[in-house]
Amino acid sequence: MKKTLLAAAMLASFAGIAQAEPSVTLYGVIDTGLGYNKIKGDGYSGSKLGMINGIQAGSRWGLRGSEDLGDGLRAVFKLESGFDSANGQRGQSGRLFGRQATIGLANDAWGTLEFGRQATIGSNYLADIDPFYTSYTQSNLGLGFSAANTMRWDNMVMYRTPSVNGFEFGVGYSFNADDTNADQTGFRTADNTRGITAGLRYVQGPLNVALTYDQLNGANNSSIDNGATPRQYALGVSYDLEVVKLAAAYGRTTDGWFVGQDLPAGTPFSDEFGTNRFVDGFKANSYMLGATLPVGASGSLFASWQHVDPSNSKLTGGDENMNVYSVGYTYDLSKRTNLYAYGSYGTDYAFVDGLKSTAAGVGIRHQF
Repeated sequence: MKKTLLAAAMLASFAGIAQAEPSVTLYGVIDTGLGYNKIKGDGYSGSKLGMINGIQAGSRWGLRGSEDLGDGLRAVFKLESGFDSANGQRGQSGRLFGRQATIGLANDAWGTLEFGRQATIGSNYLADIDPFYTSYTQSNLGLGFSAANTMRWDNMVMYRTPSVNGFEFGVGYSFNADDTNADQTGFRTADNTRGITAGLRYVQGPLNVALTYDQLNGANNSSIDNGATPRQYALGVSYDLEVVKLAAAYGRTTDGWFVGQDLPAGTPFSDEFGTNRFVDGFKANSYMLGATLPVGASGSLFASWQHVDPSNSKLTGGDENMNVYSVGYTYDLSKRTNLYAYGSYGTDYAFVDGLKSTAAGVGIRHQF
């Protein structure tokens, strides 16, 4: 009898230890293909054909895990490293875990509190609205809504509530948005470029509504601040009718531009348009309409139109209305592997009169 009780106690002890063991998952994405890009405007014409990387989804590998701390509390972490699958080099300015490096605490009742480098609330919430998600260069919402272009900040504290009746709220603050920028690092807090990100969304059944706000506070010792404080307010909505999923978004950007998307090197304003720019007095209204259409059991066709109306020429030297028309297609070969193709055409690109940009590509993506 005593031996039976002892054995039962030992088994219960082992079960408790096993239950407390943390879970760690290795995962990743490899995305590679062939692409074409052409820029043509007054005094400039150039094109490029070659290998492309991370078009549908940025190539990456990562580790994520959690540990049960009891009473519903969990320790959580995520380390995610981006890389160029065409040459094996690290992404995100050579950071080891440039896509995300966070640790925090989570509870189903009160939400998640995380510390470290990660994407902003605006980037995460608006990505689920966009038919192109955060993918496909020149096509996704980040082109016209610069704070939605997978903007990642270093040194961030972020809190997200659990979903309550479809509602979820998130807010984050970065003490130094970019440790790699010499203009944004200093001993005093005010010597760093700081960021605020917040959002509220409602997801219930086929409806998804997101309201976001992002802001950058320039460093006191920065030569590019000029007293400007870039801000972006954005509202997006999508509704899935099953036969087609419709999407629309509106954004208002003032006093500059956030990460944006780079123009090819050597084109007009390529050094300015793809980086955080503080431009006092700049304003722009951004619009997006999109749709996603299932094609058979394995395919999906999606398209969008973006229109950006700037108020002046302080950002890139032009003030023309930019229009971008994009279409894409994916076909699933399995649950983890798919093929994709896309094309995009932009007029008065980067708000420059007559500047046209064409981008197209085909590729394969594998998830593990």
